[in-house]
Amino acid sequence: MPECIQPRPAVSLPEDVGPDLHPVLRRVYERRGLRDAAELDLSLKRLQPPTGMADLDRAVAALAPALRAGQRIVVVGDYDADGATATALMVLALRRLAAACGSDPECIDSFIPDRFSLGYGLSEAVVERLVPLGPDWLITVDNGVSSLEGVAAAQEAGMGVVVTDHHSPGESLPAADAVVDPLRADDHFPSTALAGVGVAWYLALSLQRTLERDGALQGAVSLLELLDLVAVGTVADLVPLDHNNRILVEQGLRRIRAGVARPGIVALLELAGREPAEATAADLAFAVGPRLNAAGRMDDMTAGVDCLLEDNPQRARERAAGLDGLNRQRREVEAQMTEEALADLEGHAEDVGLGVCVAAEGWHQGVTGILASRLKERYHRPAVAFAPAGEGMLRGSARSVPGLHMRDLLARIHQHSPGLIERFGGHAMAAGLSIEARQLDAFRCAFAGALDEALGGELPERRLETDGSLAPEELNLETAWALRYGGPWGQGFPEPCFEGEFRILQSRELRGGHLRLELAAGEGRGTSLSAIAFGGVERGWDRLQGAVRAVYRPEVNRFRGDVRLQLRIEYLAPAG
Repeated sequence: MPECIQPRPAVSLPEDVGPDLHPVLRRVYERRGLRDAAELDLSLKRLQPPTGMADLDRAVAALAPALRAGQRIVVVGDYDADGATATALMVLALRRLAAACGSDPECIDSFIPDRFSLGYGLSEAVVERLVPLGPDWLITVDNGVSSLEGVAAAQEAGMGVVVTDHHSPGESLPAADAVVDPLRADDHFPSTALAGVGVAWYLALSLQRTLERDGALQGAVSLLELLDLVAVGTVADLVPLDHNNRILVEQGLRRIRAGVARPGIVALLELAGREPAEATAADLAFAVGPRLNAAGRMDDMTAGVDCLLEDNPQRARERAAGLDGLNRQRREVEAQMTEEALADLEGHAEDVGLGVCVAAEGWHQGVTGILASRLKERYHRPAVAFAPAGEGMLRGSARSVPGLHMRDLLARIHQHSPGLIERFGGHAMAAGLSIEARQLDAFRCAFAGALDEALGGELPERRLETDGSLAPEELNLETAWALRYGGPWGQGFPEPCFEGEFRILQSRELRGGHLRLELAAGEGRGTSLSAIAFGGVERGWDRLQGAVRAVYRPEVNRFRGDVRLQLRIEYLAPAG
């Protein structure tokens, strides 16, 4: 339960900015810190140009002649949704540019390392696997900034290498022909929050402009058509939605709503029961992203990339159905692993310190990230989950809480205990690592010590920030529609939620431990409000009666042709 519920601070938008905004949406924007009309404008004219992006010119200078000469290029991606969308985008962009240059587009290919046998990134083993294909160039997307040995092996094998990534670099950059990463210390691109697919799109766009300027293109090429891929990868990777990323996501969503998205994205939305013409960032996050990720978690992300590359709608639906099956399998494995982890932790509750670290024989490597996220949410602590990786190794995923940079924490452990962590990388909130199985207890000890040092012995307060309260007359479908399309909402630009007092008129348990509620606002007068509380039984909300304090999100609910307001409950407690 949150220790503190409080409204977000607000700044005032000038009255002449967005005069036609819904009043509730205006208040929400003010609590997101928006100050002027430019921040409300999500048109492409507001998109940051690639000025200041380190090594971008070097990457273009290397790849433009390669495209014109018809050289063989292999795009090396990652096995998550960001990596899949970045791979598909780069392959589609390069093939279109190659064709427009008069070269053979089939000279462009892709390779996604199998997470179970090859692991993450451009490793020496990956290079060895690619040598028989005879590529002249490798382009990494969503990986590569820490692949020093892999880049060196590729160059020794006669391949040029262009790295595009968005992960934090280590002490040294790989000696590639170009390393494009907005988190480089010498990078001056204004938006450091780009996902891997965003970095890939900027490189493709710069290539297009250079080839156009040089008169190399024999026909028109529009890479704006690929912004639906950028939207999916950006939302799925949970990067902060700063103004630049909100533009990229919104422009991609507009393509999806207009019916001109990639057939694979449309198929994944429809398979999940989402209407593409009304798609939001939440649909990408909870419908498309998990089904793409399931390919990399349970099998081979090549299946996800193939779905995104497919031009034929019927074949795209067939590929999407395969991903949906993998996602159902992932859910079953996840439920079993979560049950086992919770049973172990509850049996040793007194040993749970500032962080959680779990491992078990038989666990699935591809699901450790989700398990770590579940444990982080349940215990409000940084969490690491390991699974066997063969040859005496464990491969793990780590998830953090606000105020703790997970990759930096692992770097600190690596510095203090060299050799303890075989390999690691990631972001502030999520990271991956590998250790020897015999070092598990030593890692747990080092992890606990590093957390104690980083957090000063105390976990950050668990806070639930809201957008204040809504008047009873504002609890209507018009407000829900305004909020639905007021985004895109996501990491760093959170979906609006509100707090208020209600009276429970009726509570009914649904299959899966969810609750269907009928609520009355305030003193209980007026029209009743329908509400849904996912996981409400596990949280004990089924035992609440009478007056309650709720944190909720107004949403548009469609059921059998009926469209009505529904409150999605995020927190519920007795009033007072």
